[in-house]
Amino acid sequence: MKICIVSDSHDRSAPLMAAVTEAQVFGAQAVIHCGDLIGANTLRASLKLGIPVHAVHGNNIGDVAALYSMMEKSGGLFTYHGQEAVLELGGRRIFVTHMPRYGQAFACTGDYDLVCHGHSHAAHVGMQADVNGGHCWLVNPGSVAGIDAPGVDATPTWILGDLERMHFEIRMLQQSTLEA
Repeated sequence: MKICIVSDSHDRSAPLMAAVTEAQVFGAQAVIHCGDLIGANTLRASLKLGIPVHAVHGNNIGDVAALYSMMEKSGGLFTYHGQEAVLELGGRRIFVTHMPRYGQAFACTGDYDLVCHGHSHAAHVGMQADVNGGHCWLVNPGSVAGIDAPGVDATPTWILGDLERMHFEIRMLQQSTLEA
C-alpha cells in the first residue's frame, strides 16, 4: 500500500491538493497529515479526490470545531484524530503526531513500524532504534506549503511511502504545479 504523508499546510489548499494529486498518480491509497492543517477549507479540494485522509492537531490547530464537523459529513473519507493517531494501514502499525520529540519517543517503544511527525518544516526520513533491539521508521514530510525553517529553502515537500517495501521518498512540489 502506498501513502501520501504531508504536514504543515497552514491553510494553503493548493499545495496540499497538488501533493495528494501527485501521490494518487503514484498509487497512494491514503493520506496522513501530521498537523498544522489549520482550517477545514484547506482540505475541501483534496477530499474531492476521494482518497481517505487521516489528520492530527498541530501546535496551530485552527478551527477544530469545523474540522470535526467536516469529518462527520465526509462519509468516512476524513478522520480528524486529535492530538495523535494510531493507525493500521497496509498491515503496518503507524503512530502520527505533530511534535518531533514526541514522535521520536514513540518510535523508541517498539510498538510501531512507522512514526510520522511534522512541526520543524524540514523533511527527513530515517530509522530510530527501539527498546526491543529493532528499529522504526521515523519520517517528517516537511511543509507541504513550502513554509521555510531556518537553513531550509522554501520548497514544498511531502513523502510518498510504500508500506509493503517500507520505502519513503521525500518529494518536492514544483512551483509550476502550484500556479496551475
